[in-house]
Amino acid sequence: MRGHDEQQESMFSYISPEKRVPSDHPLRRLRAMVDAALEEMSPQFARLYSRYGRPSIAPEKLLRALLLQVLYSVRSERLLMEQLSYNLLFRWFVGLSMDDGVWDVTVFTKNRERLLEGEIAEAFFEQVVEQARAKELLSDEHFTVDGTLVQAWAGQKSFRAKQGKGEKRQVPPEDPGNPTVDFRGEKRSNETHASTTDPEVRLYKKSAGSEAKLSYLGHVLAENRNGLVVETRVSQATGTAEREAAREMIAARTCGQRRVTLGGDKGYDVREFVGDLRELQVTPHVAQNQKRRGGSAIDERTTRHPGYEVSQKKRKRVEEVFGWLKTVGLLRQTRHRGRDRVSWMFTFAAAVYNLVRIRNLTAAAA
Repeated sequence: MRGHDEQQESMFSYISPEKRVPSDHPLRRLRAMVDAALEEMSPQFARLYSRYGRPSIAPEKLLRALLLQVLYSVRSERLLMEQLSYNLLFRWFVGLSMDDGVWDVTVFTKNRERLLEGEIAEAFFEQVVEQARAKELLSDEHFTVDGTLVQAWAGQKSFRAKQGKGEKRQVPPEDPGNPTVDFRGEKRSNETHASTTDPEVRLYKKSAGSEAKLSYLGHVLAENRNGLVVETRVSQATGTAEREAAREMIAARTCGQRRVTLGGDKGYDVREFVGDLRELQVTPHVAQNQKRRGGSAIDERTTRHPGYEVSQKKRKRVEEVFGWLKTVGLLRQTRHRGRDRVSWMFTFAAAVYNLVRIRNLTAAAA
């Protein structure tokens, strides 16, 4: 018998979002890990808020919503609020009941700024790393470092000459709101020009022959056992930023207490950097660059050991981190301006990557 196409709206529902989400849904494992991390951070949340006044968005719900934004590549807070209004899976994960109202997008964004001031992304990232350590998924001896370009939320037209450095030649505008600018024959550099949209970005290209873009540099330090991220940094894009960030991140992980190895690509094969690593009791397992003037800084003291070859194989896994951050984590081009905001989102997205990786590793072992 054919059923009737009745579309009468039900007045009540007796099925909660908790029961609507399948027991084997991938988000259930993530939700358990996220709740454990947020519970540990509760005292830190309490210090960010006044004891008086109207209650704001609970920071736990705010962070769960931001996690969904990264995990499902939702490109704006406005679209995220739209999803929360009708997506039962999203409402369940954030902790909203069927009848709870969705926040105004401007209120949501202002509350996010409070978390930025409280360095919550770093604290959340550390909680996730501690969970991985408790599950014995981390290596404390073998690491890999690398950096990637994060394209800034600023256009080439915003890269204008600094005061007293000369002006660009502007064609009479066809559109006053988007004037045509002629850069032909004009030398532009970070010494003479700066972006009016985001003054902290730099014009940079990572390899010869590629296009120079207004960018930041994002850096990660990953352990070699399972490719989990243990340290992150965001810096201005300069020729030495990758090595400076690598030195800072590995120093934070060693403290001179034990000898560790650090893998990296040919860009880290610089005598000064290799010497600094040896002073930190770090064995440099960076790839040899025989084309560098004076030859490679890595000699047989390092390459004769079988561990060097293992590190060369393991170091390529760091590219999986960057691939996920750029294709899923919304970091091919940042949607935020200012190094602090970009750094916050980079660290938070790395924490989400770790959560997904931990879920996959523990599910495979179960």
